[in-house]
This record gives sequence, structure tokens and C-alpha cells, in this order.
Amino acid sequence: MKSVVLMPITADKKSFRTSLQLKNISLHSTEAGNGQTFLVASAAGEGDAATSAGAAYALIAGALHRQRMEIVHERIFGSLSVAAAVMDARRDALCTLSAGPVTYIEGAPHWGEGYAGSIIQAVSPDSAGNVWTIMDGETPCGRAWRWKASTYLMLQNVQGPAGSRSGQVREMFDRAEGILRRNGASYKDVARTWLYLSDILDWYPEFNKARSEKYGEFGIMPGPGDTRLLLPASTGIGADTPSGAAASMDLLAVLGREVDETAPVRKLSNRKQLDAFRYGAAFSRGAVMMEDDVKLIQVSGTAAIDEHGVSLHPGDIRSQINCTFDRIETLLGQEGAGLGDVAAATVFVKRPEYASIFRGMAKDRGLEIFPAVCVVADVCREELLFEIDAEAVVRR
Repeated sequence: MKSVVLMPITADKKSFRTSLQLKNISLHSTEAGNGQTFLVASAAGEGDAATSAGAAYALIAGALHRQRMEIVHERIFGSLSVAAAVMDARRDALCTLSAGPVTYIEGAPHWGEGYAGSIIQAVSPDSAGNVWTIMDGETPCGRAWRWKASTYLMLQNVQGPAGSRSGQVREMFDRAEGILRRNGASYKDVARTWLYLSDILDWYPEFNKARSEKYGEFGIMPGPGDTRLLLPASTGIGADTPSGAAASMDLLAVLGREVDETAPVRKLSNRKQLDAFRYGAAFSRGAVMMEDDVKLIQVSGTAAIDEHGVSLHPGDIRSQINCTFDRIETLLGQEGAGLGDVAAATVFVKRPEYASIFRGMAKDRGLEIFPAVCVVADVCREELLFEIDAEAVVRR
């Protein structure tokens, strides 16, 4: 590990970050209170996928070992053509470290085929209490842990059986509800979903219809004039998975202690954007989870959409990037946070050449170090060229 350079970075009093470099890989680590960390490994340029993934997971393994932590949520972004090589490199690097299920998402890097990066949430069993694997029959499907006043359930790779696309979506949500029920929760406890849809531009309205119908059955769809938000924060992006399913979902559910009457999760609107369910997309703009020492903010997939639900700046990537940054800054500002508090993010660009534009514009905003994996993917509308989802940390 002589080639690893450790650079401590203090963004402000609310967060602590470190950055590790190995070959063409950067690993950004952000503490989220005592005993919880977000790790973002990203590839900086073209390289052999197995070698890049091996370097990334060598850094990840070292961070987990030093902090005595276990992975509770893990997403890998890369071309499907290199999935087997990346997963082999991951297995070899993590070796005996405890790791649960992993979600592999088609997220090609801007240079073409290869490994783009990984986003990991990890907790310390010593601080968080028990960490255990959630099972769906004999198949591991997620991780659960107790953290301060709450119990967290993270499901990964939830999919429906083969069939029509809308049928797969309905079965996917029913499967998630069944797993949650068997673990003492329900869909009403879901704070966040990550949805990856094959050929999203071909059937996004169909997906939204199926999701809204299921959410109506689950009792979380807002009625006319209902201002109480029950819908989870969410990302919906165009991406395939190795299974070939039309839709795949990760989700986070949060349960508070029965003796605590305070809801463990609060859903967010954004005063600069129309609530998405008003134009048929059933999700909240964000969600906040409050703990004694930290506030965790889930930022839904955000693009250049205005207060009326209209797409802005068609064909203008720079204006869309600026608008997206501004919308996220507004959402975070409502909770006393800013872009500098982002602990992990996924940046989706419609065309490869937009990746360097994004990096330059982030630097112009003082975000020289922005913990994100940048991938090429379709956003939910043809005219939208750019989207970010994120998780932010504010120390209390």
C-alpha cells in the first residue's frame, strides 16, 4: 500500500472526510455520526475493469477494516460486459470481510466500457448494535441494523418474475411488501427507493401508472388536497441489471422505537419544484432521518424541472447542470445543509462528453472534491440531459 496517499479533508465542522488514491481510483469517505460511514469509490479514467475494481475494493477493504465496519448497502456501476470480472475482483479484495448482497447496475463510464465506481454505506456493529442479513426464502436480499433509536431495513435487487413490464413492476412492489412484512415493517415505513428501469424512455408512463396503483393499495398515495407526505424519496433512472429484469429496486425502510412517538422519517417537498406526484410520478423530493448526533438527508433523483413540473433548458447541458445544483441546494437548505454536505451521490449524464462539463462546473462551485460516481444513462424524459441523486450528512 505504499502507493496510497491519505489526504484528510475538513469541509466544515459538520462533516469529516478523507480521500484515498490508488492507481486511477479515488475513495472518498464521509463519517455520518459515530459508527456510520459512506464510501464512494470512483474511477478517474480508462483502465482494465478488473484492475480498477480491484484497486477500488482494496481501498474499500482497508477502510472497512480500519473502522471495524460492515457493509449494509452496496451499489456497483459499470458496463454489463465487465460485471463478472468486477464481481470477482470485489470478492477477492473483500475476502473475509462481512458483506451482504450487492446491486450491480449498468452505468457505463464516460470513456465507454468498464468499471465506473461503487457507493457503499457501512456501519460499525459496535456502535449500531446488531447487523444481520435479510432473507427472502433461502436468498439473501438485504441487510438490517439497529442504529440509535431506529431499526433500518435495506433491501437490494428486488425484482418481479418474468412477464409484462407493468406486471413485473407490480410483482416487484408486492415482493418488497412481503419481505418487509416478514421483518416487522411495511411499505409505509419505506424512506427511500432506488429504481433502475430497462429502456426507461420507452415505458416510463406505464411504470408510473403501475407504481401509483400499488402505492394506492399500500395507502401512501396522497389524496386531493392532502399535504401529508407518505411517499418515499426515490431515484428512477434508465439502467439494465445482469438479470435482464424490466425493473429492479433497492429500498430503505426505517422503524422507530415503539416508546418514541416521533416519526423516524420526515418526507420533503422542494419549494423550487412541483411535488412529483402532482404530475404522475409517485415520490417525494427527499427524506430526512433524525438521530441524536446526525441528520441524514436522502435527496431524490433531481433534474432541471420547475415549480410547474416542466422541463427546463432543453438541449442546454450547462443550464441544466446549474439548475439541478440550485434545486438540490434549495432542498438541502431547507434542512440547514448545502452541497458541501453531500456524502454520496450518483451523477447521470445522457452523453459521455457531459461528464467533463459537470466536473468543471462542480469545481466552479467550490466542489473540487464531490463524492460521486458519474455514469452515462437515460433520465426519465428525453429532453433531460442530467440528473443527480444524493445522500447528505449534517452533524447535529
